[in-house]
Amino acid sequence: MLIGVPRETRPGETRVAATPATVRRLTALGHEVLVETGAGAGASFPDDTYLEAGARLGTRAEAWGADLVLHVAKPIPEEVGLLRDGGVLVSTLAPAFDPDLLAALAARPVTALAMDAVPRISRAQSLDVLSSMANIAGYRAVIEAAHAFGRSFTGQVTAAGKVPPATVLVVGAGVAGLAAIGAASSLGAVVRATDVRPEVAEQIASMGGEYVGVPADEPQAGGGTGYASVTSADYDRRAAVMYAQQVREVDIVITTALIPGRPAPRLITEEMVASMSPGSVVLDMAAAQGGNVAGSVPDQVVRTANGVTIIGYTDLPARLPGQASQLFGTNLVNLVTLLTPGKDGRLVLDLDDVVQRSMTVVRDGELLWPPPPVQVSAAPPPGASAAPAPRPTAQAPAARAPRSPARTAAVVGAAALALFLLAAASPSQLIGNLTVFALAVVVGFYVIGNVHHALHTPLMSVTNAISGIIVVGALLQVGHTSALVTVLAFVAVLVASINVFGGFAVTRRMLGMFTRGPARATPVARTER
Repeated sequence: MLIGVPRETRPGETRVAATPATVRRLTALGHEVLVETGAGAGASFPDDTYLEAGARLGTRAEAWGADLVLHVAKPIPEEVGLLRDGGVLVSTLAPAFDPDLLAALAARPVTALAMDAVPRISRAQSLDVLSSMANIAGYRAVIEAAHAFGRSFTGQVTAAGKVPPATVLVVGAGVAGLAAIGAASSLGAVVRATDVRPEVAEQIASMGGEYVGVPADEPQAGGGTGYASVTSADYDRRAAVMYAQQVREVDIVITTALIPGRPAPRLITEEMVASMSPGSVVLDMAAAQGGNVAGSVPDQVVRTANGVTIIGYTDLPARLPGQASQLFGTNLVNLVTLLTPGKDGRLVLDLDDVVQRSMTVVRDGELLWPPPPVQVSAAPPPGASAAPAPRPTAQAPAARAPRSPARTAAVVGAAALALFLLAAASPSQLIGNLTVFALAVVVGFYVIGNVHHALHTPLMSVTNAISGIIVVGALLQVGHTSALVTVLAFVAVLVASINVFGGFAVTRRMLGMFTRGPARATPVARTER
């Protein structure tokens, strides 16, 4: 199958749908790749690099007339007319906002897949261009805001005086928001962030930010779609009070709030912008969908009467074209891999697959938008009654009744008496060893129990070292005059060795997840982001 990669024609679009690296992967699937001359110039990919990667160069008409056309931005009507009958277009289409484009595609005997309609489920993560581009956009938003800001982000102590750090408020802690938090924090700013989902507070803290919550009577959630949903009127009133207080205290505001299929929610009002200090900067990443900030204009920089700069850039990923093209192209390669199960150059579109069905907006001239809803959240709906407890059966006996306090006290007393009698008949050295062992158990429980889950892998290295000490100690006791001591030493060597080798095996398997090629370990199921 011939894959065409035409040059982007929309103003300001510097990305390209395929890089030399992704061309090699496409040809490995059995496809032939044709790149329009000059398609990668904006992303610093000369034509020669495509030829070296195995592609051939062609004209605009040849690229758009291929069997499969890979594109970044929405095609213009003239480009839709260049598609050949029976051809397949893969691009960002914004199907929820551009019905005219859908009508133009449905008027042709073509198939169109929207890369911005990928469902938020685990196995579709490798196709999610919205997340890929949002990650770049969040980073670039901080760079643009820093460029417009009149001071440095980091605090300094100089001979001329102390310079306080900049304070940044990030609204929305999705992919773009977390990237912005990390970038601003790395530049030395004091970062605050808010989101309708209070459970993201830990993610905000991990990126170096401070979570600012909105007190609400009812929890807000994503509605089971993987995206934020519409909030209640009561929540909006509470949030407005919080925003009004925060914008007066910060120097830079970056907004990222979007709801799929709807205009962007208006969060920052004109009064809030007017309350900000002169020289402050507001960057509205949702300007293309109506804007989170009053006064923002798409693709323009507006300066208010009180000296606040409002930036409404909609091409933030295109301002890092090389990296953005590589990530976008990788998402496209993953899709083509899904559509080419036999790796024989034949495209197979399976509408029974929820991922492919959600992305397919037009098939052979038939309009298939909107797709059936995809439920991605396993959480039960609010107010759902709990399932009744199953009755005990012969196969599933009833749960054991809890032990009475008197019985528990008797068991503990008997164990204490047995320990006392054992200690009375034991040599003094054993008493000291048992005391050290008991104290080690208590200290180890509280130390290990308070270690974060993310540090359990390096913690295994510490336990391996402890097990190694046990092995050495036990080896010194092998061959003791007492047969009991020799047997116990052998058991200690065996158990500690199993722990050591098991820890190294688990660590090697986890490290194998980050390597490529034959050395990669057995893949582990991915978790929902």
